[in-house]
Amino acid sequence: MPVPLYQAKAEFFRMLGHPVRIRVLELLQGGPMPVRDLLTAIDVEPSALSQQLAVLRRSGIVTAAREGSTVVYELAGGDVADLMRAARRILTEMLSGQNELLAELRESEVAAE
Repeated sequence: MPVPLYQAKAEFFRMLGHPVRIRVLELLQGGPMPVRDLLTAIDVEPSALSQQLAVLRRSGIVTAAREGSTVVYELAGGDVADLMRAARRILTEMLSGQNELLAELRESEVAAE
């Protein structure tokens, strides 16, 4: 029996739900990167990064290519970069709304004094 689309989408977003995976995707928006550069940019143990890269690779979101003794990762397609930019815009709007609410709360606090 096929998986309903909404369930497949939920599994996709769940797969993205790890800070190291998100950071890797953000970094790879700038182009392919060797693992050593990813390790430098992300403060995690090599084994932890390797696990998260494996998840992204299995999902098909990133690809890996060996260049000599170096493994270089890159986004599998432009849609992932689009998704990361959309997430940034949505988060910016959400946080902007919270700042407006916080400003209103502070104003009402001052007025109450």
